Amino acid sequence: MIMSYGEWMIFLGPVLFLVNSGQGQECTMIIKNIEYSCSGRNLTHIPRSLPVTVKSLDFSFNFLSSLHRCAFPVLVNLQVLDLTRCHIKHIENDTFYNVKNLTTLILTGNPITYFGPGCFNSLHNLQRLVLVDVGLSSLQIQINNLTKLQELRVGTNNIQSVSLPSFMSAFKDFSLLDLHANNISIIKTDDTVVLREIGRNMTLILSRNKLLHIEPEAFKDIYLKEFHIQSAFVSLNAQKECLEALTGLSVDKLFIGSYRMQSKVKVSNESYLDGLCSVHFNEIYYVQKEFSESEMHLFRCMINATKITVKRGYIKRMEYIPFHRLKELYLGPTLLSTVPRISHIPTLEKLVVRNNIPMTFYGISDLPLLQFVDLSGNFLILKDCCSQFFQRTPNIHYMNFSLNSEIRIEDKPFSGLDLLEVLDFHRTKLVLVFYFGFLHGLKNLKYLDISYTTITFTRQIIFQDLNKLTVLKMAGNSFLGDALSYLLQNLTGLEVLDISHCGIEEIPSISFIGTQKIQYLYLSQNKLMILDFLGLPNLKELSSLYVDKNSITSLPLHVLQKLPTNLSQFDLSSNPIDCTCSQTDFIWWIIQNQNILKQPENIFCKTTDFRATDFDIDSCVHKKRLTIVLSVSFVTVVVLLSFLAYRFQFYLQYCCILLIRYRSPGQQECSYDAFVIFSSYDEDWVMNELMENLENSVPPIQLCLHMRDFQAGKSIASNIIDEGIMGSRKVIVVVSQHFIDSAWCRFEFELAQSRFMMERNANIIIIILEDVEETKTKKVFGLHKHLKKNTYLKWSTSNTKFWKRLRKAILDN
Repeated sequence: MIMSYGEWMIFLGPVLFLVNSGQGQECTMIIKNIEYSCSGRNLTHIPRSLPVTVKSLDFSFNFLSSLHRCAFPVLVNLQVLDLTRCHIKHIENDTFYNVKNLTTLILTGNPITYFGPGCFNSLHNLQRLVLVDVGLSSLQIQINNLTKLQELRVGTNNIQSVSLPSFMSAFKDFSLLDLHANNISIIKTDDTVVLREIGRNMTLILSRNKLLHIEPEAFKDIYLKEFHIQSAFVSLNAQKECLEALTGLSVDKLFIGSYRMQSKVKVSNESYLDGLCSVHFNEIYYVQKEFSESEMHLFRCMINATKITVKRGYIKRMEYIPFHRLKELYLGPTLLSTVPRISHIPTLEKLVVRNNIPMTFYGISDLPLLQFVDLSGNFLILKDCCSQFFQRTPNIHYMNFSLNSEIRIEDKPFSGLDLLEVLDFHRTKLVLVFYFGFLHGLKNLKYLDISYTTITFTRQIIFQDLNKLTVLKMAGNSFLGDALSYLLQNLTGLEVLDISHCGIEEIPSISFIGTQKIQYLYLSQNKLMILDFLGLPNLKELSSLYVDKNSITSLPLHVLQKLPTNLSQFDLSSNPIDCTCSQTDFIWWIIQNQNILKQPENIFCKTTDFRATDFDIDSCVHKKRLTIVLSVSFVTVVVLLSFLAYRFQFYLQYCCILLIRYRSPGQQECSYDAFVIFSSYDEDWVMNELMENLENSVPPIQLCLHMRDFQAGKSIASNIIDEGIMGSRKVIVVVSQHFIDSAWCRFEFELAQSRFMMERNANIIIIILEDVEETKTKKVFGLHKHLKKNTYLKWSTSNTKFWKRLRKAILDN
């Protein structure tokens, strides 16, 4: 029987597939001759083509059912080998002979049923062995030759005892034993003999086990560098008893409490942490998911700690605790309504309190060593800040009040805080009662951030005696008159200046007379048209200049010739560059200096949509010849367009409304985050659900609502376009049957579609408030098509995921 060519191909196809299966693809070179990745290539063997110089090999997610001496080519320089989830079941003796210099071996996720008694014998230099999720039932494994072992990670197995093999007492470099998520329920005194002999640099991780009982004195005279016991107890009662059994244990860093993914638990015994009094520790990291209607004695057994970190806690009140050695205290977020009155702690050096609910601050005092204070993000409202809130705290170097509500600054606000080096108020409303010298006395200040604080800078605001100030951030504020001419004159040490997004139209040449050390100058998102100040010698040290998103059309030749010689990064992007024959010097400079221009691909010509770097300068010679022809053509086009405009004036009227008010995204300054289109019948839901969850959240999202934010006396159509469509970054459409039936809602939706079609940006967020028949959605022009092509949100009661997705959709650019 003779087979045709086609029949031969059909026959050979599966055969070739079987022959080639398992060969996989070539490994990816990360660092030539040093690091390679073969992860997820369906390989069944280690490629022989790897260079002998390779030091790191990722072979995870492939297929190696068993390992034997011939499984690896001779790779004497290989140090890191990752065999995660390679379906390995058997590891024979001397498997790693050809890779004997390994320092890290990862076998995570392999269903290993057999370890040869001498399988690790060759790995004399191994320092890190990872056997996570491999089915281990005991720590009694044959690793006696691994005398240089430092880390043994055996989490997520079925191990029931912490007892290490006796020979590991000779492993003097051993420093980490990770037993997380095993089945350890009882710890006996005999189980910790080897731990006691290993040394004082040991980290023990027992998190997510189900400890029920620890024999008293099982941890006596043991010193651990770190001890992790988060969610390590079968119950709160077991936790209390087990902690009490840790008497005699010394720990440098203790990690206790719950994992974030666990739900909170109500406790009846408020002293469930009293067992901590039996443990000597320096630092404690605590995530609290337990709560009680009575006061919990959370800190009673922490009075000897040097550092306390409560990452999340249900603490409603924090009474005075006589801490003896406390240096650092971190709280947040909690349920505290007031910043704790942490006073009279002579050792405290650092205080951080961050919350997600409004707090009150009554001040702290008598903290002679306090250097670092961070109270940012607490919705604080302070009057007469700041020295009265910090009595007898002369050594504060860092103070952060950013992301709060409002702070009132009165006369000499920082008296007694002469050593301040960092002061941060960004995105907190500052009310300046005395403008002149409001930073008086801060001779050591190096970093000042007063961005987006609603300050209007005038001649009265003068930065006196700030000779050491190197970083000044004032973005998002405003300048009155010629205030900028006098504001910076005393800042002789300034290196970084940020006055972006301040609405600045012109920078006087004398502004930088006293600031000859400036290296980084941020002027983004202003209204600058000229940069003549760059031609002066005051900015000779300038290395980075950001003037993106301004109104710059060109730079004259004399300015280009005098640009600072150190300038290595110049951002001119998103400016309306004048690409005409009258600006050939500037265009040629852009083309020749793309090496220092940031985002040169985003420098576009204002009259066209092509890049300035693509401008054909040679064409300027020929354009003069076309002037007469173009003039005649222009007259003809005007006449034709006038006729068409008259003929189709009704159809153009709608477009004119948009075009009159349209502004490009780069020029647009939005007052609101989102404009809400909804029927008045759905007003209750918008006010009680949408506005409550968005405007009162963190960060707050400013909505534009027609009944609240439209200007009185202005036409509805103009309000919709100016305040709603053009004044908002996004548009939220609340679809219901009432929405479908509302002519104004349909009109607003059509305007929103037109605006975003012009910007080529899909910024319309659809919320389906109630189910609407598909046929009825076709009544609203474009709605049915939009729902088919775009993802929308559907409302359901008390759906936290709904609000997270909505907030992300609004905040994403």
